[in-house]
This record gives sequence, structure tokens and C-alpha cells, in this order.
Amino acid sequence: MDTTAPGPELDEEDGVVRHSALEDVLGIVTGTFTVSLGLFLLKTSGAVTGGTAGLALLLSYAGGLSFGVLFFAVNVPFFALAVWKKGWDFTLRTVTAVALVSGLSALHPIALGSLTVDPLYAVLGGNLLAGVGLLILFRHKASLGGFNILALLLQERLNWRAGYVQMVLDTAVVLAALTVVAPASVLLSAVGVVLLNLVLALNHRPGRYLGT
Repeated sequence: MDTTAPGPELDEEDGVVRHSALEDVLGIVTGTFTVSLGLFLLKTSGAVTGGTAGLALLLSYAGGLSFGVLFFAVNVPFFALAVWKKGWDFTLRTVTAVALVSGLSALHPIALGSLTVDPLYAVLGGNLLAGVGLLILFRHKASLGGFNILALLLQERLNWRAGYVQMVLDTAVVLAALTVVAPASVLLSAVGVVLLNLVLALNHRPGRYLGT
């Protein structure tokens, strides 16, 4: 019996080793699990983060609704932008990733129960996990939708730098948390957002990773 896992495919035109379908599936499952676990840690400390994940956390604190439902709902408008700017393949992978994170967010409390975690550990660890999970998703042509698609659109239409737009939107989410979260948690959340963006900035650079 051949127990060798299917290997990556080599594109004969550009010589780039591409992920196989199985690798993409495993990558998206791994990435979404890692992100959702990081968000679970953030939720245990009452912290927020950047992007639509942070917005969904904030709304869940304010209204008591399920994070998973809110996370999927706030991303719906961005799915349309993704189809327009990135095409159907990327969009379908992104919708799948968002749906998995939404579903897994309900699994962690059942599996792990009610945890008491030091807030600093929860925020730093949660953002590190979220950053690593996002990197995995990016490398398998997926994302978690949200502000980055809007930022790219505004860059193309208005010549606003996408990085600055993303930073402004993330800052707005963290500042909005002051309405429902203790100031100390907001400060920790801001530190966590910086850490998350550092993880992405230091590891997600064009040309560094050749597998697609």
C-alpha cells in the first residue's frame, strides 16, 4: 500500500511549486483552527483585536450575541468586494475560512470550558496565534475577508496607502472598545494589534514564500 501523501504540483510555465488540493484543504483547516483558538483566548480576557474579528468581538461584548454569527455577518459585505477585486477562487476560499472560524469559535468553549487566563498572556498569545493562522491562510490563497480588501480598493480608487487605511480602521475598532471594555483591556488590545501586524509584516513579504 502506498502511504505517500500527494505532493505539491510543479507549474511548468513559471517553475513555482504549487500546493495540491489536499494541501490547500489541510492548510485552510489548520489556519482557521489556529486563528479561532487565538480569538478564543482574546475573548476570555475581554480584549479585542483589529479587523472584522475585532469588530465582531466588540459587538459580541456590547450585545451579547454569538461571536461566530457576528463574525460571519460583518464579513458578508466584504465578500462582494472580494469577488470584484480577487475573483471567485479567492472568494470561495475566504468564505470557507470565515465560516470555519465562525463554527470553531463555538467549539472551543465546549471543548475547553470556562478558562481563567492571565489577560497579558491571553492577548499576546491570542494575537500570535491569530497572526500565524492568517499567514497559513494567505499561503493557501485565502483570507478572513474584512478590512484588507476595502483598504486595497481605496488604495486603487483614491490612492490611499492600504497599510495606513488598515491601521486607521484597526485603531478605530480598538478605540471603539472603550465604550464597552475597561481601559486597561483596551490598552492591552492595542499592544496585541501591534504584535499581530508585526507578525504579518515580518513574515508575509512578496517573493519570500514561493509555494502558491
